[in-house]
Amino acid sequence: MKYDFDEIVPRRGTNAIKWDMDTDPEVLPMWVADMDFRTAPAVAAALQRRVQHDIFGYATAPKAYYDAITGWFRRRHGWQIRPEWVLHTTGVIPALSAVIKALTQPGDKVLIQTPVYNHFFTSIHNSGCQAAESPLVYRDNTYTIDFDDLERKAADPAVKLMLLCNPHNPAGRVWTPAELHRIGELCLRHDVVVVADEIHCELVMPGFRYTPFASLCEEFERRSVTCTSPSKAFNLAGLQVANIFAADAALRARIGHSLQINETGEIGPFAIEALIAAYDEGAEWLDALNEYLHDNYRFLREYFDRNLPQYPVLPLEGTYLVWVDCRASGLTSDELETKLREEAKLRINPGSIYGEAGRDFIRLNIACPRKLLAEGLDRLRKVLKR
Repeated sequence: MKYDFDEIVPRRGTNAIKWDMDTDPEVLPMWVADMDFRTAPAVAAALQRRVQHDIFGYATAPKAYYDAITGWFRRRHGWQIRPEWVLHTTGVIPALSAVIKALTQPGDKVLIQTPVYNHFFTSIHNSGCQAAESPLVYRDNTYTIDFDDLERKAADPAVKLMLLCNPHNPAGRVWTPAELHRIGELCLRHDVVVVADEIHCELVMPGFRYTPFASLCEEFERRSVTCTSPSKAFNLAGLQVANIFAADAALRARIGHSLQINETGEIGPFAIEALIAAYDEGAEWLDALNEYLHDNYRFLREYFDRNLPQYPVLPLEGTYLVWVDCRASGLTSDELETKLREEAKLRINPGSIYGEAGRDFIRLNIACPRKLLAEGLDRLRKVLKR
C-alpha cells in the first residue's frame, strides 16, 4: 500500500481532545470524529513549507483558495460552484450557527431529522430557536425518511430552515438523489430554506455516491445553503477551516453579516495552505483512505457476526462512524457508555446525545489503524457478552 494507514502514530500528550480528555492513559478512544491517521502527504508538505517562512500574521484567502474549492467540486462531484458564492469560516459548527442566526428570528423553528449530529441541537438553541424533530424511521436495520411527517413539520409556519445532514451522522446514510429531490420539493412548497451540512461528503463507501443537495436543480441551489470542509476527510479539524456556499446573493449577504458580527469569518495561513493542497493534490490519498475505511467496516461487521450477533450493526454508506443497535444489552446508551469507560476503558459516543431516537444505540469511530480497531472491539465484547 502506498499510504500506510496501519501505522500507529502516538497522539496522547499532543493536546488531542480525542486522546487527552481522559487522564487515564489506558482508555482507548473510539468516539469524537477525528482520525488517527496522518493527513495526506501533500497537505503535510504544504504546511511544512509555510512553517519555514517563520512569520504567521493575519491571512487572506488568495484566488488559488477559491480555485481549489471550485475545481474540486467540479471534478469530484460534478457541481460547478462560483467563487463568489464562497464564504470561509473557522468550522462547520460556526458556519451552521452563523446561518441560523442570519436566517431566523428568536422563537422560530428549525427542522431536523433525528437521530442527528448533537451540535445541531446546540446551534439551534443558542440561536434562540426551537428544534422541530422529524424522526427517521428505523426498520430492517436501516433508516428511511418519513416524508409524510417531514411535510407536516415543514408546513408549520414557524419552521424557517431545515438542517440536512448529507451524508447523515450518525445513521450512516448517503441520501439518494430521489430522496434529496423529495426533501427539496417539500421545502420549496413551504418556503423552508435547506441548510445542508455536507462535511462528510468525501467519506463514502463503495457502491454509494454523494450528491450535493444544491446541485440537483437551480431552485434548490437558490433556496439552500451548503456547509463543507476538508477537515473530516483530510483530518484537519484542528486547523479550523470551512466554507459556506450560498448561490443567492441576498442570503449570502445576510450570512456574511452574521459571520462579521460573530467574528468567525477569518481563517489562518495554515488553513488556507492545507485546503489548497488537499483539494488540488489529495484525491489519490483520499481514495486510498476510503478503501481502508471500508475494509475497517467489513472487519467490524465480521467481528460482530462472529462474536456479538445479537447486536445489529447498521449499514455504513458514508462517514467513518458506525451505528450499533444495543437494545440486547438491556441498558440505555448512557449506561452502556459509563460501563464501557469504567470496566473496559473504552470511550464511545452514547446514542442519546443525538436525540431520544438514539437512546438504544452507540456510535463507534473506526478511523484508526486496524490493530487499534481490533483492540477496541475486544474491549467492547468483554462488556457486551456479560
